Amino acid sequence: MRYSLQILSIIILIAVSSCRKDFNTVPNFGKLEFSKDTVFLDTIFSNIGSATYNLKVYNRSSKAITIPEIKLDNGINSNYRLNVDGLSGKNFRDIDILANDSIYVFIETTINFSTVTDPLHIDKILFDNGNNQQNVNLVTLVQDANFIFPSKNSMGIETLTIDGKDSKIQGRFLTDTELIFTNEKPYVIYGYAAVPSDKTLTINAGAKIYFHKNSGLIVDKKGSLKVNGTLNDKVTFEGDRLEHRFSKIPGQWGTIWMIAGSKENEINHTLIKNGVVGILVDSIGALTSPTLTIKNSEIYNSANYGILGRNTNIKGENIVIGDTGQSSLACTFGGTYNFTHSTFANYWNNSLRQLPTVLVNNHFSYINDNNKEITLTRDLIAANFTNCIINGNNNIEFILDKVGSDLFNYNIESSMIQFNDFNNSFTDNVEMKFDDTTHYQNIILNGNPHFKDVSKNEFIIGEESDAINKARASSISEDILGINRSLNPDIGAYQHVIFD
Repeated sequence: MRYSLQILSIIILIAVSSCRKDFNTVPNFGKLEFSKDTVFLDTIFSNIGSATYNLKVYNRSSKAITIPEIKLDNGINSNYRLNVDGLSGKNFRDIDILANDSIYVFIETTINFSTVTDPLHIDKILFDNGNNQQNVNLVTLVQDANFIFPSKNSMGIETLTIDGKDSKIQGRFLTDTELIFTNEKPYVIYGYAAVPSDKTLTINAGAKIYFHKNSGLIVDKKGSLKVNGTLNDKVTFEGDRLEHRFSKIPGQWGTIWMIAGSKENEINHTLIKNGVVGILVDSIGALTSPTLTIKNSEIYNSANYGILGRNTNIKGENIVIGDTGQSSLACTFGGTYNFTHSTFANYWNNSLRQLPTVLVNNHFSYINDNNKEITLTRDLIAANFTNCIINGNNNIEFILDKVGSDLFNYNIESSMIQFNDFNNSFTDNVEMKFDDTTHYQNIILNGNPHFKDVSKNEFIIGEESDAINKARASSISEDILGINRSLNPDIGAYQHVIFD
């Protein structure tokens, strides 16, 4: 017992000693310096917490100082939260800063849109008082939104039944009153929002859809998605973190998934960014009509794939797919694929990329219950690329990968392809013979696309591009920006411009 008391006494002594201020300070004299005079907490949605921002407070003097008070101007009613030198709260007293030293102030906020009179929410951090008082402004823009999320009960969070089968995917089906998304307020989706069978989700021009982590959109069997963006009012799909530093981070949300049997999906003038897979299209629908028709649209910063098609039918015109962790476009397990005036440009630099910008194959492999690898094949009914740019930062950016004797139809015409087979890895691949005029016509190998800025996913081509005037005439009379290309069309989604 006595031994235990001795140990306890030592612990208390150490604790008291560590809390003791063993240096002298003088009162703050109003000469603090700050890493910024205004902390912008970017844009947040109503009732969703912001990221944590930091402010550094400097004491440049040769004496240790004590700041008698640090507080928020709006006091305890402020929507901001502070952490000052490791302490959380809204009001702090007697904060010390050593000579020529500094402390951190961390700032967060959560704001209910209905409780504020102005969406631009402003407050101040006040340092000291009286004549020595200094301040740093806090600014946040708060948006109201339509929130879609699954219900929660004693069994957990609601999960989806897809094509009659229970899944572990958290989410719910949209109700009939939710099947039109407008541009009046943004939509914030938690979990997966699903379009029911025999129903159509229509998304109007200018609508903005934001997905939380592990969230996305599913179109069920016999369901349809119609995204009706315009040149001046695009529809946007992205993650729900609006802070600037999240603007180009891949993998913030899941995917737009068109499952087996979904039909007549259409996407026009749409921006999709920062997902795991931009669009996942499963199964083949009617041979006479595409499962997905996508036009005048852009997909950027997908962690895995921009578009992943699995034995499906996709038609694409004037589309741009930029950086992805694997392939910008993967047409797998057979199917029908027709792309015209499209730009596939993968300059991913977040990790080592194993796959080419564009991959086309007719097979799928998996490990069965006996730990044996099984490979299935399907007919590649068509893989047609006309007036397309396929480029990136790897030597090989286009691969046709055939297994077995199934149908494997393809044709590439008037397109620019990055393909430097320095190791002769594809010498025996008969599908990669670019001098085979039956399947390849007017191909520009390893030409200069002269993109504006690949680091910013800006893939408009400039005056030095080898793609200028090299496209075959087609029915697509305007480029993705609405520029006329009836005469002397360029390869890719853009007509060229002269860069400044």
